[in-house]
Amino acid sequence: MLDIAIMIEGQNGLNWPRWTRLVRAVEDLGFVGLYRSDHFTNNSPPDLDSLELWISLAWLASHTQRIEFGSLVTPLSFRHPVHTARMAAAIDDLSHGRLTLGLGAGWQEREHKNYGFALLDIQNRFARFEEGLEIISSLLKSKQPVIYSGDYYQLNDAVLLPPPRRPEGPPLLIGGNGQTRTLPLAARFADEWNAVYLNQAAFSKLTTLLDDLAQEQGRAPTDIRRSMMVGCIFGKNDDQVNHKVSQRASGKFSANELRQRGLVVGTASQIVDQLSALDGVGLQRVMLQWLDLDDINGLEAMAQGLLPHFPSKM
Repeated sequence: MLDIAIMIEGQNGLNWPRWTRLVRAVEDLGFVGLYRSDHFTNNSPPDLDSLELWISLAWLASHTQRIEFGSLVTPLSFRHPVHTARMAAAIDDLSHGRLTLGLGAGWQEREHKNYGFALLDIQNRFARFEEGLEIISSLLKSKQPVIYSGDYYQLNDAVLLPPPRRPEGPPLLIGGNGQTRTLPLAARFADEWNAVYLNQAAFSKLTTLLDDLAQEQGRAPTDIRRSMMVGCIFGKNDDQVNHKVSQRASGKFSANELRQRGLVVGTASQIVDQLSALDGVGLQRVMLQWLDLDDINGLEAMAQGLLPHFPSKM
């Protein structure tokens, strides 16, 4: 059964007042979880508030009781895998095991240039990402000190202390749709694969490919949870939906065209139908991308319209 979480873009003006309101609303309204991006800024100006990811997750861990949460995703291109593993283990413990550690290779050129991080070309970026995944997996899961010698990272008797309370630490999520690099890494390392903006047919194709890749790694396909971050345009009525579609697409795409591009669009009943179709092809969790960080009333209306049809298993 599909469950429903919320995803926000932290670089789109997130600050402490907005974050605290959103966290409390997501927990109180009954969504299964809250996830957020990890960016310093957007791909183009203007630059807006962008509350630091891991500090914000530490606050969430200690101020909520129920919701699951995580990074969607934190790039290893500007966060060292040792720091990432240490922070994730600590915050997962603080939340009593509610964190999912979403990891990515990095992609946004502007923030890397502005803040002095080497993004690298695609081949080297993913080679570095693979090394980072090996290190994080080893640190979280190994009971022995980790020795690692790679092209990008070297460890000598590294250990996480205190060790994670969960036997293998928080679950690892790998996000992205790439068939050549991302899905093979998900098949090897991930507890959860997070697709991005796919319609029903495209998701079905990639999740079947992931099944095959998992089996090649000696894993059962059911070992890897399937989730997806989708764009979301919700309106209380048709007029509101049409207005939001026009704003979001600048008049270039219709609601149906946006749905084909991996967004869920419509009133509550229309979105229920779209999510039910994704449920039917094996999607287990959807993270609805909520871009208006101040629209708590809209979030409440959407929860009332959607959640009775997708009761959480938590």
